Amino acid sequence: MSTVDYRHQTVIVTGASSGLGAEFARQLAGRGADLVLVARRADRLETLAAELTQAHGVTVTTIARDLGLPDAGRSLRTELESRGIFATGLVNNAGFGTHDAFTDEDPDRLQSMIALNMAALVDLSRAFIGPLTATGNGILINVASLLGFQPTPYMAVYGATKAFVLSFTESLWEESHGTGLRVLAVNPGATRTEFYDAAGQNADYGTKRAAPEQVVKIALDTLDRRSAPPSVITNGRPLAIVSKLLPRRTTVRFMGWLGRRQRTQTSGLAVVREA
Repeated sequence: MSTVDYRHQTVIVTGASSGLGAEFARQLAGRGADLVLVARRADRLETLAAELTQAHGVTVTTIARDLGLPDAGRSLRTELESRGIFATGLVNNAGFGTHDAFTDEDPDRLQSMIALNMAALVDLSRAFIGPLTATGNGILINVASLLGFQPTPYMAVYGATKAFVLSFTESLWEESHGTGLRVLAVNPGATRTEFYDAAGQNADYGTKRAAPEQVVKIALDTLDRRSAPPSVITNGRPLAIVSKLLPRRTTVRFMGWLGRRQRTQTSGLAVVREA
């Protein structure tokens, strides 16, 4: 495949009000893409849209919506097409995580996490994969996590949702082979976003945090490879390597030790939401 020509793309970015979502929007606009920004915080979306329109002259549509509700993808597609907006790209970034022992987790929060991190991502992917494929050069990026490569005690459900995203996206990569649709699972390690304002400054396990600009650039550059892989680790690769080399039991115990240490260094329930 040749490099992506974003000047003829209209890309949906979910969870675009902050963090990696906002950075994806900035870099995509910088490459010439028109955008649809989706998140709950309308004021932030409007501010970002004004910034990108002024800086890059692209068309930016904002939609304030809670994607954790049922039929998120299908209802979004219906709304966009009723406005004459036909997406050629999708970045599924919206999601959130909690940090606590599973027995202490709020069941309603767990249900909301599963609904947004998994169900909404699947519904959005299913709703748009047809038109994205039909363009012959569409893109589908799902943001997973380095924590999806191994069990994550004390972030058990969050890590499991990201393992799902990784497996699901890599399967779509194979199914889309030869169609022209580029599919990629992005797996960031510790990154300088609002995550740590909620989860605590020690929630990075003592690892160096990457800049959001670095994470997104690696993701978009990966899509431009002649033979792009199904997934990419943008930073923190040693943790994924260690998890593959160690026996499963040892890996789980090691992650449990890290999780317990993290809990003692943060207070209360830690929550991060990118939507």
